[in-house]
Amino acid sequence: MKAVYTEHHRSHDPQFFLVRGVVQRTTEQPERADRLLAGLKAGKHDLVAPTDFGQGPRARVHSPEYLSFLAEAWDAWAALGDSGPEMIANLHPVRNEATYPTHIVGRLGWHTIDTSCPIGPGTWAAACAATDVAATAAQLVMDGDDATYALCRPPGHHAYRDLASGFCFLNNSAIAAAHLRLKHERVAILDVDVHHGNGTQGIFYERPDVLTVSIHADPTFFNPFVWGYAHERGKGPGLGANLNIPLAKGTDDDGYIQAIGVAEKTIRAFAPGALVVALGLDASEHDPLAGLAVTTAGFGRIGAAIARLGLPTVFVQEGGYLSEILGPNLTSALGGFEQVR
Repeated sequence: MKAVYTEHHRSHDPQFFLVRGVVQRTTEQPERADRLLAGLKAGKHDLVAPTDFGQGPRARVHSPEYLSFLAEAWDAWAALGDSGPEMIANLHPVRNEATYPTHIVGRLGWHTIDTSCPIGPGTWAAACAATDVAATAAQLVMDGDDATYALCRPPGHHAYRDLASGFCFLNNSAIAAAHLRLKHERVAILDVDVHHGNGTQGIFYERPDVLTVSIHADPTFFNPFVWGYAHERGKGPGLGANLNIPLAKGTDDDGYIQAIGVAEKTIRAFAPGALVVALGLDASEHDPLAGLAVTTAGFGRIGAAIARLGLPTVFVQEGGYLSEILGPNLTSALGGFEQVR
C-alpha cells in the first residue's frame, strides 16, 4: 500500500492547549508524524509525494469565507501589532441573528469552536499540504490502486464547513470523500477515531450521497460531548445516511469488532463505490485519554475487518496522541488490511 506524505506539515507547530483550565503544550506536534513514519517504515510502505491540487478539493468541502479567513488570518493577526505568538479566540459567538465580522479578532471567533486550534504563521500552509495528501491518496485509488494511506497533519475530522475544532482546520477525510465522488455515485466514510467525527458528520449531514459512520467513545463522558449520539441520523435528503456507534469507556478488541460488524451492515446496504477510513489510533489501550482499550493486535483485526468490505479504500490519518505505541498501531492496522487484501 502506498503512503502519501509531505514534510510541509512541520510548519504547523502549535504550543497552546487548554485542558480543564490548565495550559499545556499540545500533543498535536510534528513528532506525531515522525512516529507514524516509523510505523510506515516497519510496514515497508512506499512513500509518495502529494500532487498540488490547488484550492479545488478544499472548495468542494469548505466555504469561501472560511478559506479566505484561513489564508489571510496570520498576516491580519500580525498586523495588529500587539498580538500574541498564536491566534487563539477570546470569543465564540452564537450565530443566531448575527452579522459576519470583518475584524480579524471577530473572524477568528466566528470560525473556531474551541481553543484547541491555535493558528501560527505556518498553519495555513500545513493544512493545505494535508489536503493535497488526502486528495492524492484518493486520486491514486481512482486511478486503480486498491488502497492508499494519507499521512495528514494537521488532522481534519473535527473541522466543519466553516469552523475549526479539535486540532483540525480543513477536513481531510471529507475532502478525500468529495474527491472520490468525482468518480463514484456514492462514497462511505468510516471513522474509527476515539472521538466522534463531528465535523465530517456536519459537512454531509443533509446529503444522501456520502454515508458517514463513526465508532467512538460515548460523548456522555468524552469529547466532543454535544455530538456523536446514536439518535443523530442525518437530516432532510441525508436522513439515514449518518450512523453513530458510541462505545462504553474501556471497550476492548472484541467489543470494537462487534461495532465494526454493525457498521459493516450499514455500509454494505449503502453500496458505495469507495470507502474513506478516518484512521484515528487513539482508541488504543495506551492512549493518554484512556477512552477505549484496543490493543495493537486489535488494530490489526480492525484493518482486516475493513478489508473484508472489499471496497477501494483510502485511509486518512486522524487522531492518535503522542505515545510510543503510535507507530506500531499504524503498522498493525495497515498490515491487518493487507493480509486480507
